[in-house]
Amino acid sequence: MELKLLGEYSINEVQIHDQGLANYINLTANLNLHTGGRFSSYQAGKRNVNTVERLLNKIMRSEKWTGKKYSAYKALKEAFDIIAQKTKQNPVQILVDAIENAAPREEVTRLKYGGIAVPKAVDVAPSRRVDEALRNIAIGATKASFKNKKSIVNCLADEIMHAARNDQNSFAVSKKDEIERIAQSAR
Repeated sequence: MELKLLGEYSINEVQIHDQGLANYINLTANLNLHTGGRFSSYQAGKRNVNTVERLLNKIMRSEKWTGKKYSAYKALKEAFDIIAQKTKQNPVQILVDAIENAAPREEVTRLKYGGIAVPKAVDVAPSRRVDEALRNIAIGATKASFKNKKSIVNCLADEIMHAARNDQNSFAVSKKDEIERIAQSAR
C-alpha cells in the first residue's frame, strides 16, 4: 500500500528539475505532518523534515496562525485541493515547481575592509534556497490575505500557482528577482 501525502496526493511521479535542490526537497509521505522537532538535534536536520510540513510551519509564523498547526493544516489541504482543481495536476509537483522558481541563486553579504562595509555577491546554499522560497511563499500568502476578502486558503493557492508559473504577481518570485538584481549590482 502506497502512503500518499495529505492522504490523497501521490509523490511517486513528482520530479525535481533543479538538481541542486534535489537533496533538500524531502517528499517522504508520512501519516501526519507533525515531526515535533524530532530532527532538531542534527546539523542539517531540516533535510529530514517533509517539505510540505516545513511550508506548514512557515505559515504558522504570522500572528494569526501562530501555534495553530491544525488550522494551518486544514488551510494547506484546502489550498492543495484548489490547486488540483484549477491546474488538473498534482499539487505537490506544483509546489516543487514553485520552490524551484522562488529560490534565489545569489544574494549579498557585507564584507568589511578596514572600516568600510562593502557589499559582495555570494552563491546561496541549497538548504537556504529552499528555506527562503518556503518563507517567501508563506509570507506572500499571509500578506495577500491580510485585510482582504480572500481567505488564506485562496491566497496560498494563488501564491503557489503564480510561483510555479514564475509569474511576477507572486510575492516569492518578485522577492527572488529583487535579491538577485541587488546581488548582480554588487558583483
